[in-house]
Amino acid sequence: MEVINKRRSVRNYLDKPVEDENVEKLLRAAMQAPSAANEQPWEFVVVKNKKRLAELSEMGSFSSMFRDTGLAIILFANTDYLKFPGCWQQDMGAATQNILLEAVSLGLGAVWIGIESFKNRVECLRKLFDFPENLKPYSMISIGYPAQGHENKFIERYDASRIWFEEYGRKTGYKEEEI
Repeated sequence: MEVINKRRSVRNYLDKPVEDENVEKLLRAAMQAPSAANEQPWEFVVVKNKKRLAELSEMGSFSSMFRDTGLAIILFANTDYLKFPGCWQQDMGAATQNILLEAVSLGLGAVWIGIESFKNRVECLRKLFDFPENLKPYSMISIGYPAQGHENKFIERYDASRIWFEEYGRKTGYKEEEI
């Protein structure tokens, strides 16, 4: 739970590269994600080149942190692997989250940028990477060593007002006879 509780969206990084062995650990974590019918639709583009990272930072105000990051990982779903075409977003979300959690365990900071739901972002990536039509870009993650004052840290987010019991609107807990 510590890794889950500490994870934050980190957008400010030290000028320090992410080591190749950590990149592999991040990708291994992604590929351990659950997947509908074990289709594992994921493919990844790993970007460390400063010029390429700067290009990613120009996609919009949401992506400015890529200019100063040590690493970007772009997650694509390969439609050739899909057995259940309606499930790939869940698979890719799980893979993305696994990368974010592994980043925390490695002392890295990261932030998830959604791509799939934004046509302009998809087109921008298509221009930059010229990927084939069977690849659907899902997310982009900026990863690096957090700058001072931007480290992963616990912030309480539990909110009991969002919890219902057995039906929407019921705020009381379980009664013994219901269990």
